[in-house]
This record gives sequence, C-alpha cells and structure tokens, in this order.
Amino acid sequence: MLRPKIPTMPTPTGHTAPPVVVEPTAVVPAAQTAAPVPVAPAPSRPVVQLTPGTVIALVGGGTAAVLVVGAVLVSMLLAVAITGASVAVCAVVLRSLLASDAKRR
Repeated sequence: MLRPKIPTMPTPTGHTAPPVVVEPTAVVPAAQTAAPVPVAPAPSRPVVQLTPGTVIALVGGGTAAVLVVGAVLVSMLLAVAITGASVAVCAVVLRSLLASDAKRR
C-alpha cells in the first residue's frame, strides 16, 4: 500500500582526484634522556572532614527538610479532606432539594 521511497546515493559531480598513495617513512629514535623524577600524584578527590559544626549543620538541615516536606504533605492531605467534605455537603444539599421538589409534585 504505502511504501517509503529510499533515497539513492548521489554520484559525485565535477572533477574527482584519484586516491593518493601514502608512503611509509622511517622512524628514527631520539637520543635517550634521563627519566624524570616521579611526582607524587595528587589525590583524586578531597577528603571530607566532619567537624562538630558541620555535623550540627547537617543534622539541622536534614531536620528542616523533613519538617518542610511533612508540612507540605499534611497541607495537601488537609486540602483533599476539606474538598471531600465540601463535595459531601453539596451532595446532601442537592439530594434534599431534589427530594423536596419531588414531594411537592
């Protein structure tokens, strides 16, 4: 039914040069020099030292993060509960309105 058209490779236009042949060259070793003195490698990552101040800061930051996340979750739960209660009240009011309308007929 629907078949994609595969493009063909275009042929080069204009003047094309023949491939160039690369000839190998001789490798001449350089004069031997004295080996350099090895240097002690620097540590790949710095060492973290925990002081009492940093531990207190980490504990305080973690506590603050937990309290903030807890407050956000509680507020979301409260919003859902209030929304559910208001929908339930609306349903009761509509039900009573419809029931009283049906009794009048």
